[in-house]
Amino acid sequence: MALNGALVPALVLLLAFGSSGAKVEEENPEFWRSRAQRTLQSALDRKLNTNVAKNILFFLGDGMGITTITAARILKGQLENKTGEETVMTMDTFPNVGLAKTYSVDFQIADSAATATAYLCGVKTNLNTIGVSAAARNGVCKTQKGNEVTSILKWAKDAGKSVGIVTTTRVQHATPATSYAHSASRKWYSDADMPAAAKRDGCTDISSQLLKNTDVDVIIGGGRKYMTPWGVKDPEYPKDYASRGKRRDGRNLIDEWQSLKTGKVAHYVWNRTDFNAVDPETTDYLMALFEPGDLRFEAERDPNMDPSIAETTEKAIRILQKNPKGFFLLVEGGRIDQAHHAGRASMALHETVAFDHAIAKGLELTAEHDTLTVVMADHSHPVTFNGYPFRGQSILGKSPLWATDVLPYTTLMYGNGPGHKITNGTRPDIRNVNTQAKDYVQLAAVPTKSATHSGEDVAVLARGPMAHLFQGVNEQSYVAHAMAHAACVGADVRHCRGLAEDPAVQSTVAVGGGAAAVGGGALAVLLGALLALEAPV
Repeated sequence: MALNGALVPALVLLLAFGSSGAKVEEENPEFWRSRAQRTLQSALDRKLNTNVAKNILFFLGDGMGITTITAARILKGQLENKTGEETVMTMDTFPNVGLAKTYSVDFQIADSAATATAYLCGVKTNLNTIGVSAAARNGVCKTQKGNEVTSILKWAKDAGKSVGIVTTTRVQHATPATSYAHSASRKWYSDADMPAAAKRDGCTDISSQLLKNTDVDVIIGGGRKYMTPWGVKDPEYPKDYASRGKRRDGRNLIDEWQSLKTGKVAHYVWNRTDFNAVDPETTDYLMALFEPGDLRFEAERDPNMDPSIAETTEKAIRILQKNPKGFFLLVEGGRIDQAHHAGRASMALHETVAFDHAIAKGLELTAEHDTLTVVMADHSHPVTFNGYPFRGQSILGKSPLWATDVLPYTTLMYGNGPGHKITNGTRPDIRNVNTQAKDYVQLAAVPTKSATHSGEDVAVLARGPMAHLFQGVNEQSYVAHAMAHAACVGADVRHCRGLAEDPAVQSTVAVGGGAAAVGGGALAVLLGALLALEAPV
């Protein structure tokens, strides 16, 4: 046993006399055998869904590494008065799971900009750059020209589908921005954020590209202040100078967006009342910006002013799904990452639980036979799940075993971050500290102003048409190509051509049949398509 010798007796006592959260039926071997057999039978009964994906629902948990998923699963159960460990998240039900390697071209551990370019554009790039290849250099406008790469959102729009973005951050943040913008710097939110040299060399800010590059049908998130002229008061926080408009070019992009939609039913809203009044059945375009910058954390959200991510996801889907050609929707749980950066595990887990509710809403509103749903993270964080907590103990609590300095420590901690608190060589005594409080900052081994990212692989979960393509260990850039292949958008339309030529599939599609009705001819086409994936593009 690889335990400190002094701790072994204590652990033995805890195991012998500690209260177990296990249910009585779990002590019976048949409980686990029958459960495993049900799971096995479900896997044996599963048929490949080789339909063309009419819709793509892409859920991106920013910073949602595997440790975060596990801890959030436990929290979700504990919020429902369960022990937590046995809880099944909505994302846990996805039958296909793979891993994605997250490094960027220039760094071993990447950021959200480089990773977004990989999974949305299908091309790995450099840190801090969005929608450009690795030939572009961070912050150097001249290197951006000619090295732009487009995203699957644009591929879907070009194919006639409706497209949208939903995020809990500002809509100009790295993840959503990569779906529509090309920038040598992820930080060029407005023209005020750009150096004079970049403007002189012809680069434009991310907010202005939101209006210019791709006709996005639904835009939901934050970021009002990057859209309005310098000093313009915010409608929600008129006395807060930090919330006022940032643009130096005098443009009001919200007004411009509305002008561009003349003749269409287009709504701009910034509060729940107006948001609720938007009728999806009659709406062509929606821009909803609920905060000057990023949205509030779920635990601090004012439900009277701002809808939840599940509600914004529902509104987006109901607007987009009217298109008979289908839709592509990117939904980002963006503040999982920001909570981790702050060392606030409670906030990060509550954001993840809210994100899982949005996934459930997405599945409720769509059909598995024609909607490919993918859930993944862009990168992870240096959060650890450690100690020997009892079954059912609060995931935000403390290990029953104390450390060799005779002080307790929390089950969740960080490898680095703002929670590093060593005074005269001693850790803080947290015996009387409520570590479950939303503002509690977990201890960190190394002092940094903000917790960094971490570089391990992230999970990719999928269900729906061609979801079996999302398995194994792949480069993160593979994800965009697999989604595009499933939906026949972008350059790779082999899947559509193959199905159109297969009589068995034609009859299945005509009656709206599921994967179980697809004949052997379709499987042959699928095999050919998979083999063709190895050919250079």
